[in-house]
Amino acid sequence: MPLILALETSSPVCSVALTHDGALLAATELRLEKSHSSHLTVLIEQLLSNAGVALEQVSAVAVSDGPGSYTGLRIGAAAAKGLCYALSLPLVAVGTLPALAHQVAQQVPRAARYRFCPLLDARRMEVYAALYSADGQELQAPAPVILDADSWAAELDLGPVLFFGSGAAKFQPLVADKPNAEFLTNVHPSAIAVAQLAEAAYARQAFKDVAYYEPFYLKEVYTTTPNKALL
Repeated sequence: MPLILALETSSPVCSVALTHDGALLAATELRLEKSHSSHLTVLIEQLLSNAGVALEQVSAVAVSDGPGSYTGLRIGAAAAKGLCYALSLPLVAVGTLPALAHQVAQQVPRAARYRFCPLLDARRMEVYAALYSADGQELQAPAPVILDADSWAAELDLGPVLFFGSGAAKFQPLVADKPNAEFLTNVHPSAIAVAQLAEAAYARQAFKDVAYYEPFYLKEVYTTTPNKALL
């Protein structure tokens, strides 16, 4: 019966969850932007203390794998790898998009009638997106998408598609005339869904190499050269 500690740092919301044999024991989150590096360790300590669990009792650490915030993903990966290395624990990586789809599918009435399309804001009119069935089957793999009025047109012709996530708001006006395009607001990634999907990965022993693991950024990190370096 695994005791899984899950970290979700791919978005501005930093969250931590603890599950035991699939049942949620505790969860907490902090909705404070650019606070992950200074608060993640504190959240972990407080969560374990409140649940009456010692770090040595944890069976595995699960982390949101991305895509998402480059900085946030790096912070989560570093924390997860540090815990796994120090305690000789297995590391489980869970995709941000399938976890978000799983999270929403659990909460939506008559979920089987929808296909689920999480959209993560990637600036301008670009999003990171994928498409899933209600039972978690991947219908379209995660990919960067430039939004326009024809995005997912074929899928919308087939039936209802539910869009959600940080990139959904900028897509909604583009498909206002399409009745099969439905939207949920205020949906953000949660460590609870990461922990739930990590249970199946743990059972399969689908573990990452702690030394070499890197998050799934989906796109290369965009950097610029400081002006002084050009002189």
